[in-house]
Amino acid sequence: MKRKGQLWEELVSFDNLYRAYRKARRGKRNLPSVERFEFHREIELARLRDELIGGTYQPGAYRTFLLHDTKPRMISAAPFRDRIIHHSLCNVVEPIFEKTFIFDSYASRPGKGTHRAIRRYQAFARDNAYVLKCDVRQFFPSIDHHILKSRLARKIKDPRVLHLAHLIIDNSNPQADVHGFFPGDDLFTAHERRRGMPIGNQTSQFFGNVYLDALDHFVKETLGCRCYLRYVDDFVILDDDKRRLADIRDRIEEFLQSMRLWLHPRKRTISRTADGIRLLGFRVWPGRIWICQDYLKKVRRRFRRQQAEFREGTLEFSDLRQRMQAWLGHVRMSSSKRFRTNLLRDIVFQRAVTE
Repeated sequence: MKRKGQLWEELVSFDNLYRAYRKARRGKRNLPSVERFEFHREIELARLRDELIGGTYQPGAYRTFLLHDTKPRMISAAPFRDRIIHHSLCNVVEPIFEKTFIFDSYASRPGKGTHRAIRRYQAFARDNAYVLKCDVRQFFPSIDHHILKSRLARKIKDPRVLHLAHLIIDNSNPQADVHGFFPGDDLFTAHERRRGMPIGNQTSQFFGNVYLDALDHFVKETLGCRCYLRYVDDFVILDDDKRRLADIRDRIEEFLQSMRLWLHPRKRTISRTADGIRLLGFRVWPGRIWICQDYLKKVRRRFRRQQAEFREGTLEFSDLRQRMQAWLGHVRMSSSKRFRTNLLRDIVFQRAVTE
């Protein structure tokens, strides 16, 4: 396998760091940390570049909080300057891995996303009677650092780029504890092998795709599954033979153990495509799409949060408008016109009155 070298100069170029800075500030320009950095951005970017070149760069501490969507999730926010480094790394190495990712991997990739994943699933569902839907149990907290580093090194040979990637991985903050043993483990293995990637980093999304790329190729090439797609740690396989899907599930479970991962015990179901499945916040049939009720509750909570931010002046109208347009674009593919109309009619955004 050909490995790519001579990437460091591109990574630390001012051009690349400036592009990374613009990506990192997207949707966050009103945060105090971003405003402070932006006030002296040329000086701050030059300082970051000097630290990278001199080998003195060290990631800062994460800020963690719980996000209550369908279930509580720990989100880790890196300091703004570290997010710039994350984007600068991804700018350089993502295109190398993108060339070998399968077509039907849809998360955090250019030209992909939830809409394309759902439309692709519908096309598969029209030609297949059954669908196997699976979820990797606690995926991000379970990512094994040694395995991830070895998979990065399969395509990257520039030692300084690998060192930076390892620095980001090694400075991941502690994630949720994942219980369980794999074949060959002893009582100390779980303490000797570091694992876990913080949800919220740009690098974590990319690292997740790198980690599960092995699963994608195993399913497509070794198991010969034509109708397969994955979005982060959710994936579906469709076929007309229900027994074959059960066998495929067993083979995948065995393969995932070699990557120190498990299938979620309650999210590994085989059902008829005609009955519809829950997929990426929607209920999807071969010919129609509905919004799931728990997604509607999440949207209402999000709007209430944005109402408070707008009222307090921490959310600008331009950012609010951009978020609303993005949400409307997301749900417009479903049969939800009445819900959209009723929700938007009841939502009022106004500034607090100051004297």
